[in-house]
Amino acid sequence: MIKAVESLLEAGERGFGLLFVVGEERTSAGAYRAAQTPRGSRYIINGEPTGNRLALGSKGSLRYEVVASGKMAHSAYPELGDSAIHKLVDVLAEMRRIPLPVDSLLGPSTLNIGTLSGGRAPNVVADEARADIMIRLVGDPGETKKAFAAVAAGRAELREVIEIPAVHLNSVDGIETTVVAFTTDIPAFGGQWGEPFLIGPGSIHVAHTLEERVPKQQLLEAVQIYRRMVQQLCKRESK
Repeated sequence: MIKAVESLLEAGERGFGLLFVVGEERTSAGAYRAAQTPRGSRYIINGEPTGNRLALGSKGSLRYEVVASGKMAHSAYPELGDSAIHKLVDVLAEMRRIPLPVDSLLGPSTLNIGTLSGGRAPNVVADEARADIMIRLVGDPGETKKAFAAVAAGRAELREVIEIPAVHLNSVDGIETTVVAFTTDIPAFGGQWGEPFLIGPGSIHVAHTLEERVPKQQLLEAVQIYRRMVQQLCKRESK
């Protein structure tokens, strides 16, 4: 994006800018803050990895911390305690069986148990256990939230960490399209920075892995794609 901007400036193009935000992987804090201070932009291009294809939609996310409490006891006498781990495992197993919505464009909603911790020692009945789970949303989360709350009721505390809605996006003439299952900062901007577009080099399939990388050719192609998009979008505004 920086190289595209340098090229556009050298060509005499104006009326655009760069926005850098923090916290995208956790709470989208930077995007939410930016939404409070818009600069009048009509469009915003998010550079997540899409293989240099414009995403017509992206899933949202609903993240929970699931916390179970129990009572410690010697593991030789489990009847004297109350295992928080056993409670949590049972709750998580039921959550995995909850039917999740399907969207015609975005596909199925999915659940991932990302972290799991608890207990003190193998010979102690656990008095505390917790897990972090993420649901990839494809539409209205109302019924999904009710279902998860019902499973946790009376057995574990369900703490909502963040909710980001799924989004449907538009295309630009001449650029190949795709659909992605990951979540972005786009909903956090709340439309305050203009109509959003989602495109960037690299594959999400290797993100968060030991094989994470971006092909050099896609980086070079992305410079030209961003340049062309800015020019096309600026022309829209001049008409």
